[in-house]
Amino acid sequence: QVQLVESGGGLVQPGGSLRLSCAGSGFLFRIYDMSWYRQAPGKERELVGITSAGGSSTYADSVKGRFTISRDNAEKTVYLQMDNLKPEDTAVYTCSAARASGIPQRYWGQGTQVTVSS
Repeated sequence: QVQLVESGGGLVQPGGSLRLSCAGSGFLFRIYDMSWYRQAPGKERELVGITSAGGSSTYADSVKGRFTISRDNAEKTVYLQMDNLKPEDTAVYTCSAARASGIPQRYWGQGTQVTVSS
């Protein structure tokens, strides 16, 4: 019933841009903090950024100034706009939802591959 489905991944050249989308269903999207994680082969999963239920956003230092998270609660979708992509951004990008307060709830998508290469 609960689903998070990412889309928009693909192959892009260094310096290029890509926009990822994550569509949620089966839960009250607007009260959840929405985050993007990424994991490269052989590396640990890292937090890319979070957009809170209250509307604020935070980012990892490695992507500040290049990535932007936004959300559309009416469409139950969170976006990750990625600009000036670098080869080190290559990873599987995964969307996650975490209930902002009350009873803990955490959901994960399956991820979408982003490859930055010339």
